[in-house]
Amino acid sequence: MMGDSSVGALVPSVKSESKSSSISPPEPANTTAPPLPLPLPQPERPLQLVESASEAVAMAMAMAMAVKDDAVEEMDKDFLCPICMQIIKDAFLTACGHSFCYMCIITHLNNKHNCPCCTHHLTNNQLFPNFLLNKLLKKTSARQISKNASPIEHLRQSLQQGCEVSVKELDSILSLLSERKRKIEQDEAETNMLILHDFLNCLRKQKVEELSQIQNDLHYIKEDVSVVERRRMELYRTKERYSVKLRMPVDDPAAEKSRSSSIDKHSSGLMSNARSSHGRIGSGNFQNKKVDGTRPQLSSQGFQRKDAFSGSDQQSLIQTGLAVARKRRIHTQFNDLQECYLQKRRTLANQSRKTEERDINVIQREGYHPGLDDFQNVLTTFTRYSRLRVIAELKHGDLFHSANIVSSIEFDRDDEFFATAGVSRRIKVFEFSSVSSLLIYALFEVVNEPAEVHCPIVEMSTRSKLSCLSWNKYTKNQIASSDYEGIVTVWDVTTRQSIMEYEEHEKRAWSVDFSRTEPSMLVSGSDDCKVKIWCTKQEASVLNIDMKANICCVKYNPGSSVHVAVGSADHHIHYYDLRNISAPLHVFSGHRKAVSYVKFLSNNELASASTDSTLRLWDVKENVPVRTFRGHTNEKNFVGLTVNSEYIACGSETNEVFVYHKAISKPAAWHKFGSLNVDDTDDDAASYFISAVCWKSDSPTMLTANSQGTIKVLVLAA
Repeated sequence: MMGDSSVGALVPSVKSESKSSSISPPEPANTTAPPLPLPLPQPERPLQLVESASEAVAMAMAMAMAVKDDAVEEMDKDFLCPICMQIIKDAFLTACGHSFCYMCIITHLNNKHNCPCCTHHLTNNQLFPNFLLNKLLKKTSARQISKNASPIEHLRQSLQQGCEVSVKELDSILSLLSERKRKIEQDEAETNMLILHDFLNCLRKQKVEELSQIQNDLHYIKEDVSVVERRRMELYRTKERYSVKLRMPVDDPAAEKSRSSSIDKHSSGLMSNARSSHGRIGSGNFQNKKVDGTRPQLSSQGFQRKDAFSGSDQQSLIQTGLAVARKRRIHTQFNDLQECYLQKRRTLANQSRKTEERDINVIQREGYHPGLDDFQNVLTTFTRYSRLRVIAELKHGDLFHSANIVSSIEFDRDDEFFATAGVSRRIKVFEFSSVSSLLIYALFEVVNEPAEVHCPIVEMSTRSKLSCLSWNKYTKNQIASSDYEGIVTVWDVTTRQSIMEYEEHEKRAWSVDFSRTEPSMLVSGSDDCKVKIWCTKQEASVLNIDMKANICCVKYNPGSSVHVAVGSADHHIHYYDLRNISAPLHVFSGHRKAVSYVKFLSNNELASASTDSTLRLWDVKENVPVRTFRGHTNEKNFVGLTVNSEYIACGSETNEVFVYHKAISKPAAWHKFGSLNVDDTDDDAASYFISAVCWKSDSPTMLTANSQGTIKVLVLAA
């Protein structure tokens, strides 16, 4: 219907359009053209007329809207205040015929007495309200609001203005609104169901993965429990055979036969009991379980015999007490140990599936899965120690130097001597053998009072305060130092003279380190943002690495002479291959403040310390973070960092030493330094901090020093 009416209405305009679009000019109005014969109707002609009519209507409407918009836009420009360039508010007319906002023109006339448009002289008395313009502005504003209003707003305004609407029309509108409401509610309900469905699917997927992981973990635990039970039975049989052999004559065959049958009978009983309790593993009955190495309790029919040897009961009580203490430590760090076990078991289980058949045969022959074996080593070393015991104590300062902060402590190649350095401008070398004899007694709680050692065997004076020491691990009598003037010095401890002095750093040098694989090479880092590689056979640096931030620490990889770790004030650790220094091999990110120390536990394990009060462990082979350690406090000072194959130790600004096992993120042991001065107040004591720490190779012995100049020899104890 609408299509036909459109065509009928537009046919004349289409014809005239076709005539005007022809090449011949239009005829004058006073001439009459002869009537033209109408062409015969053709099937395609009406469709062409409809398309041309539609295009003409669309074009005409577009032109009309464009003209209207241009007119409105021009009108809007006329409604702008020449001063603020906004729609005029409260229009006032000047004597010269210009309109402004009342506040704009009044503000202008307070400063100048002329018209802003034509500069004609103007005063406040020559301003008059522009009632007509204000009326037009109100209508324009209402029209603009109506133009931008939604259809619902139009309907609301029409009803509010009392527009006459019949009941039938209202019913129709209400029906449409009700239908629209139902559709919106349905769409919203479908959307909500879709979101809920997606959430439940994600949750189900996550829980299925967790269940699968738990099932795998339970499978690992079941396998490991069986292996441990078999191993315990083997140890028990070996122990009983050995003890019975000592108690009975060797040449008595009847006794030997009775002994063997009794052991086998009791072993089978233990195995059956173990199997019956196999499914009762959990945190609730964990306290009733025995740790590795403790002797299982025997029934009344077993071998509950009193040991014939003197002191066996006392030794048994000691072992029982140690086992209880180790169990207590397990409960204290149970969550971390659980995470460690599952991580090692899962990782090595995945790796074992990809190993060759030869490696799998070795695992089966030994009985232990490598993940379980690795975790047993962690559990053994972690539960072995619970505290730090003081073995010896010495004072680093002297009568002539009030500054006593020890910046660095280092053992020599053979752990026979240790050297200290700090703000006293002296390198002091002590002989460790004078206190080493006390370490044996300390393990058995014999030493009750720490020994005191005061006299160094070698002293070497320097021009500036010292920041770091590094012994040469190949040439025993060589030690390197870095100082606050940026000088790196190599010393001969035997002659007490410097061998080489390197003065290329422009600012304070914080760190120096000898290479273990290339003993003539050493590296240093400085506040001048430069890392320099030196050779003791040359007087100048052999390599320079320019960085963008201050260098706080440097360290050679112990298994390579070309890989160096650099800790920087930019919160990152830069790991370089010296054969290509254009960019680091990897940048380890995670610390939130400056990295103050870097130390290698092995060729692939790197520990770092930062003033964000954390230590971090990194895998430099896989370029991934391993673990974060928290417990100590370090926000501004160099508090020391030392590592061995299993433990990481650092100082704290609470004047405490903290020891971490590398597999556990919480401290395993700690020790607090006391103030040497009885006159110190609580505030003075709180200002002291640990400034240097150093392990004695892989032993449980450690040297520590604090900002008072006190040096203590500590040993890990049960």
